[in-house]
Amino acid sequence: MRKIRSKNIIEVVKSLCAQANYELPKDVLKSLKMNLIYEKGIAKNILEEIIQNATIAKNEQIPLCQDTGTANFFVNLGKDVYIDDGNIYNAINKGVSLGYADNYLRKSIVFDPIERKNTKYNTPANIYVDIVSGDKIKITFLPKGGGSENASTLKMLIPSIGWAGVKKFVLNVINDGSRNACPPLIVGIGVGGDFASIGLLAKKALLRRIGSKNKNKFYDVKERELLTDINKLNIGPMGIGGKTTALAVFIESKPTHIASLPVAVCVQCHSCRRKTVII
Repeated sequence: MRKIRSKNIIEVVKSLCAQANYELPKDVLKSLKMNLIYEKGIAKNILEEIIQNATIAKNEQIPLCQDTGTANFFVNLGKDVYIDDGNIYNAINKGVSLGYADNYLRKSIVFDPIERKNTKYNTPANIYVDIVSGDKIKITFLPKGGGSENASTLKMLIPSIGWAGVKKFVLNVINDGSRNACPPLIVGIGVGGDFASIGLLAKKALLRRIGSKNKNKFYDVKERELLTDINKLNIGPMGIGGKTTALAVFIESKPTHIASLPVAVCVQCHSCRRKTVII
């Protein structure tokens, strides 16, 4: 059994909050640059400004976007790990409160969705823990802005609709709401499971690196098919028209009931901030 102090987790999370908000992942930045060749005029200018913004944010250590997001944490907790105070949730939330306060990141979380009083620390975070083998803790941080989250959608489809129906639903979601989600987008799609689990599955899909292949050959083909069709919608960078509406489409699936076909589309803006550390 390996002992890890909660203080160490707090410090790691505090640092993650700043680093992820300041630095665009290399795969996202590379994809933005690669798509420059497909655009011209205003669309190309916007992509260039997005790239320039990423450079400035990294060099000056300032947020990529003023919306520093809901704090999402995906944790692989080794079964041979002992945390001194026994509560990884408290440690992560403490790290978030310090990370957002000390680094002057915008706090966007309210106690109640109707009363709208700000918690002032960007907590509570959304924390998803999986118990795995080993004596390490893998923490992935995904700060997600409200604009892209508002464009995300879940629907319980009927099985007879098949892939054609799933595809139609996804394209409708992107066509109807993505202009307000700061495209070009990364699109996470969850298929299967149930009402409670499918949204999380779609959000987890966003953790994949652009350029990675789906391990399922069927969905690998469908990802490329959807990416092509989404980029034909002529929504373009920041919704002003163009060939780069999305940088990637990632699909994750899981078993489901014979009477069900849940599908969730988790929309991510071009500022796809994510960072992983292992303790």
